[in-house]
Amino acid sequence: MSLHTRRLLIANTTSIPAGMLFSLHSEANSSRIISIAWKHLTIKSVISSIMYTINPNMPKVRRDAAQMVRRGYGVRLVARRYGVSPGTITKWVKKAQKIGYHPIPTKSSRPHHHPKELDEKIIKRIVDIRLEINRTSEVVHKHLLNEGIKVSLNSVRRTVDRHGLMKKRSPWKRYHPHVDRPYPEKPGSLVQIDTIHLMTGLKSRIYILTLIDVYLRITYAKCYSKLNQATSIEFLHEAEQQSVFDFEMIQTDHGPEFGKWFVERVKRNHRYSRIGKPNDNAHIERFNRTLQEECLDKLPRDINVINCELEKYLKYYNEYRLHMGIELKAPIELLTECFQAIG
Repeated sequence: MSLHTRRLLIANTTSIPAGMLFSLHSEANSSRIISIAWKHLTIKSVISSIMYTINPNMPKVRRDAAQMVRRGYGVRLVARRYGVSPGTITKWVKKAQKIGYHPIPTKSSRPHHHPKELDEKIIKRIVDIRLEINRTSEVVHKHLLNEGIKVSLNSVRRTVDRHGLMKKRSPWKRYHPHVDRPYPEKPGSLVQIDTIHLMTGLKSRIYILTLIDVYLRITYAKCYSKLNQATSIEFLHEAEQQSVFDFEMIQTDHGPEFGKWFVERVKRNHRYSRIGKPNDNAHIERFNRTLQEECLDKLPRDINVINCELEKYLKYYNEYRLHMGIELKAPIELLTECFQAIG
C-alpha cells in the first residue's frame, strides 16, 4: 500500500485532514524544518484538540489566539501555532469581536432538543395545572390522565422541577435526632414554644414568642424587636420565673431561634417536633391562632403597646377563659386542683 493511500485511509478513519497527517508523517521520516508547535504533535493530540474539551485552560487559549490575529498575524500561521484549523481560529476571532478580547468560554455540548421530548403544549398544561391547584406532581399527573393526556409521572416531576415549581428540602436544614414525646401527666412535663411573626413594613417585622404548658394550658407570651437564640433563652427563663412549676421537657420546631446554641444553654430536656407532623405542635399553634384573633389583630404594631395588652390578655386567658380541652375549666382552676391533690 502506497504512502498516499495509507494517508487517505487514516484521514477517512479519524476525520483528520490528509494534509495535517502528511505533515506529521514528514516530521517522523525527514529532517524538514517545520513550526515548533507541530514538532510535539501526535495523532492523539490532534484528535483531542478537534474533539469537545472541558479543559479549564481552553478559554484563555482561544483568547490568546484571537489576540494574535488582532495583532496582525495571519490566520493560517496562528492555526499552525495552536494546532487547530484556520476555520476554528476564524470562529474564535468572531466570538472575541462580540464579547471582547476576554477568555472565550466553552459552550455546553448538551443538545437543544431530544427526539422523545415532551410537546410544548403538554409542558404548558403541566405548568398551568401545577400553578392552578398548587398540589404535588402525583396529583398533577392524575389530572393529566383524566384529561386524556398520556405522560409518565417522572416526566411531570422533571417538568415541574425545571420550571422552579417543586418545593425542595433546604440543604441548610440540620438533622436533629428523634426524642420521644412524653405524655403530659403533670404540670411542666411538656412545654411547647413557638414564634409569631408580625409584619410592620415591607421588609420589617416584630416577633412574639409564645409558650404553653400542654397539661394545664397555661400560657405566656412576649413581643420582641429582634429574634435570635439568646432572645429565646431569655424568654424561656422569664416564663419559668413567673410559673409555679418547673419545666421538664421543652418542645420547639426547627426554627433558627431554637438551634444548637439554644439547646445547649437551655439546661432542660429538649425535643424538636417531627418534620411533616404538624400535630406535634397542635397546642401551641392553636394558642397562636387564638391570640391573634382575640388580641393581636386589634392592636397597632408597636412593641410597648403589644406587651402591655398581652399582660392583660394572658391574665384573662389563664384565669377566666374556659377551655374545652380541660373540661370547660380555666387553667388556673386545674392548677389549683393539682396542688390540692398533692398536698
